[in-house]
Amino acid sequence: MQVYTYSEARQKLAIVLEQAENTGKVLIRRKDGRTFALIPEKIASSPLDIPSINANITSHEIVDIIREGRER
Repeated sequence: MQVYTYSEARQKLAIVLEQAENTGKVLIRRKDGRTFALIPEKIASSPLDIPSINANITSHEIVDIIREGRER
């Protein structure tokens, strides 16, 4: 885990953020000795958020398939 001083972190913010994203955590130490952790936030996604597919099927065909499945 990488540790940066406050001044280094300010000067190299883009690098620090990338390092945090790659390793999961970066520490920033102030002159008074206090240490702060920079941790990337997880992106929340919906379980219903799925990739679409390209199907050559009409809405009429979809309705027919659903009706047929319900009749079984």
